[in-house]
Amino acid sequence: MYDLIVIGGGPAGLAAAHSAWEEGLSRILVVERDREPGGILNQCIHSGFGLHYFKEELTGPEYAGRFLRMLSETGVELWTDTTVLELTQERRVHMVSPALGYRVEEAGSVILAMGCRERTRGALSIPGTRPAGVLTAGAAQRYVNIEGYLPGRRVVILGSGDIGLIMARRLTLEGAKVLCCVEAMPYSSGLQRNIVQCLQDFNIPLYLSHTITEIRGERRVESVVIAQVDADRSPIPGTGRTLSCDTVLLSVGLIPENELTRQAGIELDPRTRGAVVFEDMETSLPGVFACGNVAHVHDLVDHVTAESRKAGAAAARYVLSPFPDETPIWRVTCGEGVGSIAPQRLRPERVEKFCDLFLRPSGVYGPCHLAVCSGGRTVARYRRRRLSPGEMERLVLPRALLEQCCGDLTISVEEDTP
Repeated sequence: MYDLIVIGGGPAGLAAAHSAWEEGLSRILVVERDREPGGILNQCIHSGFGLHYFKEELTGPEYAGRFLRMLSETGVELWTDTTVLELTQERRVHMVSPALGYRVEEAGSVILAMGCRERTRGALSIPGTRPAGVLTAGAAQRYVNIEGYLPGRRVVILGSGDIGLIMARRLTLEGAKVLCCVEAMPYSSGLQRNIVQCLQDFNIPLYLSHTITEIRGERRVESVVIAQVDADRSPIPGTGRTLSCDTVLLSVGLIPENELTRQAGIELDPRTRGAVVFEDMETSLPGVFACGNVAHVHDLVDHVTAESRKAGAAAARYVLSPFPDETPIWRVTCGEGVGSIAPQRLRPERVEKFCDLFLRPSGVYGPCHLAVCSGGRTVARYRRRRLSPGEMERLVLPRALLEQCCGDLTISVEEDTP
């Protein structure tokens, strides 16, 4: 029996395992379905990682390499090329691999760190034919950076997520012509720095409030029709125009990889599409924790690392010195202007110095305040210069503030009035 099994060997899983080892757990197993640990970082060869956590700029493989070296100095076991098939409520993990066959391992605690996946064309229902050349931005990234293939020469990108923006730059550097990025919302869903460095620096246009209304082609994509959309994101008649291209990349959002979570009967949040978690990232199933993009989609891997280290430490405490169960539980809910928030539950007695909340606004705001309400009154306001759904916002609540609250919390955006 293991003290801890971590499902997923990406940035979240590696950080959580290392943190749990530092907290005193001795039998830790990390299970990764790919042949190499590191997760999505292995194909992210651009720089920009580690500025917050390591205080220096690293590429994705360099960032993953740091944690792999740290883990190599511990007794943590790492099984690669191993797929987890089932997690039971008794914390038994069913897995299979070519080398080990079918295995069932039991753990004192489990950390879910499976990451997320991209939305595909099937989730969007784009009209048109089904030719080759339509793929997600992440798949294109793997083709270019790992497999060594250029997926196309004339490219249109639907959506303005960070992977799509980064691939616009990457494909341009490889000699392809990126015609434009098309975004249905009136704002970009990517980081501002990526809009500047990946689009504006390469004169790639970003068409907001536009979408692809048709994909044309027989064996291969030949063209797409893009059109302006109204406030309901419906195409406006008469605004369509045809762009000749051979490739369409989809960068239209990420979905937490939660099949195992759902199978184990863990409560899911319809807003984040990840598990409902407490302040220490424990899920509704005692002893099972979730962190990183499987809990809620992050913008920065540094935030994933910080959150996952917290989950690892909590998993170690659960095994070595568990808290008593009789603690009050507060709900944290989204108010006006907040699209999603995590964690969604707080046990105030377990908060030592402060509690981190990560939220995404439901729109773009200029100067505003994040208001914290409890018991029908506002207990705190935190000023922000700008909020956007493309950039996750961190809100730090000190324990002293929680002591002034009388129960459930609601977080809202209050716009500044002239």
